[in-house]
Amino acid sequence: MSMRRNVVLTAACALALGSALATAQQASESTKLEEVIVYGSQVTLPPEYAGGQVATGGRAGILGNMDTLETPFSSTNYTAELMLNQQAKSIADVLLNDPNVRVARGFGNFQELYVMRGFPAYSDDMTYNGIYGILPRQFVAAELLERAEVFRGANAFLNGAAPGGSNLGGTINLVPKRAPNEPLTRLTAGYESDASGLLALDIGRRFGADLATGIRANAVYRNGETSVQDQDRELSVLSFGIDRRGEKLRLSADVGFQDHHIDAPRPSVLPAFGATGVPREPDADVNFAQPWTYTDERQLFGVVRAEYDVTHAVSLWGAFGMRDGDEKNVLANPSAAADGTMSGYRFDNAREDSVYSGEVGLRWDVATGPVEHRIIASGSVFSIDSKNAYAFSNFFAPFITDLYHPVDAVMPPANFFTGGSLSSPHKTFANDTSSFALADMLKFADGKFILTVGARNQTLKADTFDYNTGNKTSSYDKSKVTPVGGVVFRPTKSLSFFANYIEGLVAGDVAPVLGPNGETITNAGQAQDPYAAEQIEAGVKFDAGSFGAGLSVFNIEKAIGILEPVDDPATPGNDLSFRADGQQRHRGVEANVYGQPRDNLRLIGGVTWLEAEMTKTQGGFNQGKDVIGAPKMQANFNVEWDLPVTGLTLDARAMYTSKQYADAANTLEVDSWTRFDVGARYATELAGKPFSVRARINNVTNESSWISAGGYPGFGYYVLGDPRTFVLSASFDF
Repeated sequence: MSMRRNVVLTAACALALGSALATAQQASESTKLEEVIVYGSQVTLPPEYAGGQVATGGRAGILGNMDTLETPFSSTNYTAELMLNQQAKSIADVLLNDPNVRVARGFGNFQELYVMRGFPAYSDDMTYNGIYGILPRQFVAAELLERAEVFRGANAFLNGAAPGGSNLGGTINLVPKRAPNEPLTRLTAGYESDASGLLALDIGRRFGADLATGIRANAVYRNGETSVQDQDRELSVLSFGIDRRGEKLRLSADVGFQDHHIDAPRPSVLPAFGATGVPREPDADVNFAQPWTYTDERQLFGVVRAEYDVTHAVSLWGAFGMRDGDEKNVLANPSAAADGTMSGYRFDNAREDSVYSGEVGLRWDVATGPVEHRIIASGSVFSIDSKNAYAFSNFFAPFITDLYHPVDAVMPPANFFTGGSLSSPHKTFANDTSSFALADMLKFADGKFILTVGARNQTLKADTFDYNTGNKTSSYDKSKVTPVGGVVFRPTKSLSFFANYIEGLVAGDVAPVLGPNGETITNAGQAQDPYAAEQIEAGVKFDAGSFGAGLSVFNIEKAIGILEPVDDPATPGNDLSFRADGQQRHRGVEANVYGQPRDNLRLIGGVTWLEAEMTKTQGGFNQGKDVIGAPKMQANFNVEWDLPVTGLTLDARAMYTSKQYADAANTLEVDSWTRFDVGARYATELAGKPFSVRARINNVTNESSWISAGGYPGFGYYVLGDPRTFVLSASFDF
């Protein structure tokens, strides 16, 4: 890890800390002020909704933090209180509450991956306080978070194109913890079956006469065997954050460190070549990992964000973030036939990332007659240099095992096929993206109508380098403008109708050298312009003050590259051209409910109906088939009930996912699955201080299910759901 980068990161956080403490000292000498809530603020969070499980709004990219009913988009924003009460370990646990999201896994690794509207959203394409690329790549501990904000749908205008090439169906923004108004010192100890322990310390303080400056620190340690047999996890997390919520200046700065190690991590299962069926699920606690496999990830990351009101009508903002990442893995992902016979080989890899990411912007409120305008201009940059190396064992001589009765293989040498040095990898790719966006939000008819129009010009640059020599092997440099149009009609305070047109954006493919039957490709090696995913969405939102609901319908059409005959008499008859003329279409309906309809009852839930299919393909092959890993129906329902006994709460959660396919031809069908979780908590006082005990059983029926059938575009693979897991924790505030 570069000393220079660490010094820069530390200096940035120290500068922000110094600024915050200076303003805190000034504030302590002034009169007490109320917390400033700024409409569209880039820093100030919307308050919690009734029941405390979700917030009244969240980040809508460059539009800032917006009230849910005033945005022409669909989102849900989960709170730290929900994460604590459900004893969430990671962002994946939090998203088990969302009927529009399903957790999958990266291809060949243990990256948490989220399927939204049938498209993948990679964990390294989440934003951290609005900035891309800063979070740990594979796993994010829930103890870091104040909010987990789920934005549904295409979002290239709002956030810029995701640097990892995902987020066409939605994105996730994670907000670091903030100090509460009341002093907080909380010690939490926990246990998870079979033998995993938790120890966490959470400290928060606010300073100054107006409590404008806050400091929050967290330390987390998990260690032991999980509910999957012989799978051991060790997690260390440290974070520190400050924030300033002044009348003119709003500031936040956060730095974090995460070290995550898993021994014998249970892998995904690939369909064997020529597989004729999906193997039956083994028992949910069976571990078919090889005992010599492991995954290890260390990440140091930080982000600073500031917003300043130049006048009552003009505000400026800026944000900057960095990440240094180091990953090492020894893996052995097996392939399985329909009868459960498996084969595998060893795969080692190493990765080192250096990431810089930032944005600046201006917000100007101005009126033209009866119309109020909010004009927003923003520029953003993102840069990553990634060093990688790999080594395979002989995949022509794989080890043989069994899905239902795993066999421990002797660890084969990883020297058959290598790329670079695992101990000192070369730079293998560098991505640099930049963009400029301009928007106008118009309010008229006494605020009953809100019209948003804008566009973002995005430039995607990518260079790849040889693993062994470090020499550049390819370059990509393309630009595209992505527009947005959204309208909100709010006839009453509790009801709003919305519609939007917005696009997603990913880099285009490079034309192949030869066709599938050896045909000449006339534009071989040429990179396509970025592919757009065009979304049209309409819906309605309802807010009764303590209970809310939403309904939306959407249609997303994404271009894909296909080979087509060249329509030119001067060329031979079998010549082909690679063009972005293919298409896949994702359309569906989403319904959500949330809030506290009664004083002792809280609800989160909903249903998603999705039809994701290939509508125009290469020569019509698999045309009309479902997209891999995109179930047609998902449903979640979570209820909390406060019993008549003071401080005692019960909760239950049900999840359903319909069948899905693991191959493009739709011959490998994964069964539907259902999971039930139950929990209880008791809040009281111990020695006059708050004390809480929480108990939870996830997957009560010990259901054994393939919970996903893919994740990485174009590839199917099976992920086995976790077994019945008992979780217990106690928190003492002192």
